[in-house]
Amino acid sequence: MTTYAVTGVTGHLGRLVVQELLARGVPATDVVALARTPEKAADLGVAVRRADYSDPATLPDALAGVDGLLLVSGNELGQRVAQHTSVINAAEAAGVRRVAYTSIANADHSTNPLQPEHKGTEDVLRASGLPFTILRDNWYLENYTAQIPQYLATGAVLGIDGDARIGAATRADMAAAIAAALLDPATENTTLELAGPPITLAGLAKTITDVTGTEVAYRDVTPEELTAILRGTGMDEGTAGFVVALEESVARGDLDVRSDDLERLLGRPATPLADALRAASA
Repeated sequence: MTTYAVTGVTGHLGRLVVQELLARGVPATDVVALARTPEKAADLGVAVRRADYSDPATLPDALAGVDGLLLVSGNELGQRVAQHTSVINAAEAAGVRRVAYTSIANADHSTNPLQPEHKGTEDVLRASGLPFTILRDNWYLENYTAQIPQYLATGAVLGIDGDARIGAATRADMAAAIAAALLDPATENTTLELAGPPITLAGLAKTITDVTGTEVAYRDVTPEELTAILRGTGMDEGTAGFVVALEESVARGDLDVRSDDLERLLGRPATPLADALRAASA
């Protein structure tokens, strides 16, 4: 039997991957959930062990007996390469047979401000000599569906380039594809670009209008205008600059990834934008 461990299970993606592994028939006794605060994952129905990326002393016990590990990227910007390296080193010491890592779309060439830490982690994982699977996740559709109330209230979707293509997919689809990759030996030592059917921000506005019946228009803004708008909402200068840098990356096409890896792993079409919007609206 193979024991699978998933980190970050108190977050959206890690939790969904655990649930997907169970739904695909992996016995609960063969799944280990790893969390910095284990009590927050007690409802998953699998063994939960404490694993803190910033506390390497927690990692040997967390990874004992694990064969396949999903390393879900951390959320502490500026700390992630060091944190992920600690996990990779501990996995090697524990005899883990494969490590899968959730990276970022187009990590070799992206100008996204999140890229350096993801690419740095990919490099560490490849250099470790461990069998690996790199899972380059595109944007989540939830990045947009979570903003439906704001879009409806303002009547606008703002962006720097409304025609830039974004290979977004739902978290549930991403989790299902990741679970499939973990269970498939053929994905060992591969890099997978997980992208859904491309959307645009202009198309997002139109689809919101169609789904909700409320008119929402796309509006192009300059980086300077977007910064001023974000600052006007009370966002601090550093955070506003980061958000604008993300939007500039989208406008440059960094999320325009043409790949069938996601749908091939799913064995079905990815969830359409309209369906995701309907579900979020409901």
